[in-house]
Amino acid sequence: MWWVITVVAVVVLVATYLTWLAARVDRLHARAVAAYATLDAHLLRRAVAAVALAEAAQLPTLMYAARIAVDARPEDREVAENDLTRHLREAVAGPNEALDGLVQVSRRVALARQVHNDVVRDALAVRRRLLVRLFRLSRKHPRPAYFDVDDPSLP
Repeated sequence: MWWVITVVAVVVLVATYLTWLAARVDRLHARAVAAYATLDAHLLRRAVAAVALAEAAQLPTLMYAARIAVDARPEDREVAENDLTRHLREAVAGPNEALDGLVQVSRRVALARQVHNDVVRDALAVRRRLLVRLFRLSRKHPRPAYFDVDDPSLP
């Protein structure tokens, strides 16, 4: 009789742990999606601020790089953002009132990128757990990816 109670208790504990682990996997992947959406919004704001700076300073190469960053597909986004960052660093030499807003937006981009990469690191760590792989708890979520670009913060 005691062994039946023990087996039922163990099954309940394992089921509770697996339910908690599945919810954790879902939450981490939802956070990764939300962090990417936030990063994407900040990158778009930075590109729009770069277009404003390019128009004010008459820099056609910066405007072209910003337009490419705005229109880039997700798989080409990192390259376009790196190119925009390089053009922004070249354009920062002169004083400009649009530059202050661009610096603030670039700092927000750097923070959003750091948050996104931290959440992706946590989601990937949970995906590597044995029970998550064994029970395929992350099968309904796409694998999150890091967003590796040059540090977008400007001096």
